[in-house]
Amino acid sequence: MGNRTSKPEAEVATHDVLIFGTGLAGLRAAVEIARKSNDSINVALVSKVQIQRPHSVCAEGGSAAVLREEDGDNLDLHAWDTVKGSDFLADQDVVDRFVELAPKELMLLEHWGMPWSRRPDGRVMQRPFGGHSYPRCTMAADKTGFFEVQTLYDTLMQYRNFARYDEFFATSILAKNNEFCGITGIDMATGRFMVLRAKAMIIASGGLGTLYGFTTYSQTVSGDGQALAYRAGLNLEDPEFLQFHPTGLVPSGILMTEACRGEGGYLRNSQGTRLMETYAPKQMELAPRDIVSRSEMTEILEGRGFEGPNGLDYVHLDLTHLGAKRINSALPLIREVCIKFIGLDPIEKPIPVRPVAHYSMGGIEADINGATAMRGVWAAGEVACCSLHGANRLGSNSTTECVVWGGITGEEVVKYMKSNPPLAEVPQDAVKAEQKRIYEDLLGGNGKENQYEIKKELRDLMDRHAGVYRTGPEMAEGLRKIKVLKERYKNISIADKGNVYNTNLINALEIENLIDLAEVLLTAALAREESRGGHSRRDFPTRDDDKWLKHTLAAYGAGGPALSYKPVTISKWKPVERKY
Repeated sequence: MGNRTSKPEAEVATHDVLIFGTGLAGLRAAVEIARKSNDSINVALVSKVQIQRPHSVCAEGGSAAVLREEDGDNLDLHAWDTVKGSDFLADQDVVDRFVELAPKELMLLEHWGMPWSRRPDGRVMQRPFGGHSYPRCTMAADKTGFFEVQTLYDTLMQYRNFARYDEFFATSILAKNNEFCGITGIDMATGRFMVLRAKAMIIASGGLGTLYGFTTYSQTVSGDGQALAYRAGLNLEDPEFLQFHPTGLVPSGILMTEACRGEGGYLRNSQGTRLMETYAPKQMELAPRDIVSRSEMTEILEGRGFEGPNGLDYVHLDLTHLGAKRINSALPLIREVCIKFIGLDPIEKPIPVRPVAHYSMGGIEADINGATAMRGVWAAGEVACCSLHGANRLGSNSTTECVVWGGITGEEVVKYMKSNPPLAEVPQDAVKAEQKRIYEDLLGGNGKENQYEIKKELRDLMDRHAGVYRTGPEMAEGLRKIKVLKERYKNISIADKGNVYNTNLINALEIENLIDLAEVLLTAALAREESRGGHSRRDFPTRDDDKWLKHTLAAYGAGGPALSYKPVTISKWKPVERKY
């Protein structure tokens, strides 16, 4: 337990630009700002972890791009796969821009030293991935995200005009008259409460996956960027669309990358049958993730799964027919994880898997350039929703999205800085209110509620009430429980009253973020009376384009989220039935 301390005074630091989050999107944005400004713009890199430890390092399978049109792939085909995979909720102008820039970004990574896997002829290797009609998943074995992060970090080290705020927990976005002023936050290592001022910010803080108990996400991924933006008055777009990856390792939820199926792995039920023969006979295991996840859950719910621990029944991911050589060369991390975590060698035995919370298609509303509705603020990567993925993301599009919109937003910020925007005055009343919230209301509270019990109950109810299959009554009950948790949260107490590395306090702030986001997700999901992509309702089992071919927008309100809607941009392809 830390020493009891008084409320710290706010220390102020000033920079030109803040980058909130240092995963793939944040690092790519930092590199773009440095290279396009001749290293003349002072950038602050703000990360709640050490800069080389973002969740992006966990991305395994690869990054999608059209690299070989001469072999039969083309930009229109990648765009069509993405639009169809999105269940026609993606904005098609955004998709077109994405597929055009994707090859250029992967080639940039190549020039910066990215160790892509190679074919025998020396060309970059690509493999099949779910929902793609061509093998365009560009890979570095099964550690693609790790190597992409290291490549961008190494590239950034060529430049000098940046400051690092590692292990810095952002607590609020400061704005005045809808103009960005800065952020408040806690330097965890020293306990200092800080205000970081800047003329512009790129939010690149990733997803919200620890909202669920059975999840592929690192425990640091608690939706901080979405929650802060939401409370600062920005809309969250399409929050009901949460992707479940078909192959989470039982019982931990660790990701068994889609590359397992891209390399030829089978999904088998308890009868030994390849279950996807029933649901997607053309693309089988490489159908889009929403379809494969629903197929697995149907098998499990109808009694054709295997009995698992704590109700985590599962199916088998069978790699045994691939052989040791292929598994060791293309899927070495998968083998290592299986041996270390469950004592199973996938060369010899099939892997127990079930659908697992993996990715949020929704996020902070942003336009095709990543600009938000707040002057001076952009968003990139999973935290953002410029609606590339619509209702369902195709595997291997996400890491590419991070570098594409990291590059776009970095360039947009350089243009913005050339206009010589003013450094807005920090609203001192907002700073004082934030200090009071943290140091008096939270740290000074002496309620009877246990924050960790609240977090466990929140994650359990999201697993139960907002899973692969949903119904109105289940979601309404989940929403009612969230509102109860929200009230109980007001009565927590934090045992550690100190300031230095107060992980109790950081956890409490994360839980508050997750509760807000859970309320947004379930409110939007309950309102959307159809099934589309990752949002599958048993009481509304079909897609309803007449009523619901539109994006959800959730705005902060004192009594809960206020919903509105906006149209989907359709330029080339009208919605049709998805068949795989």
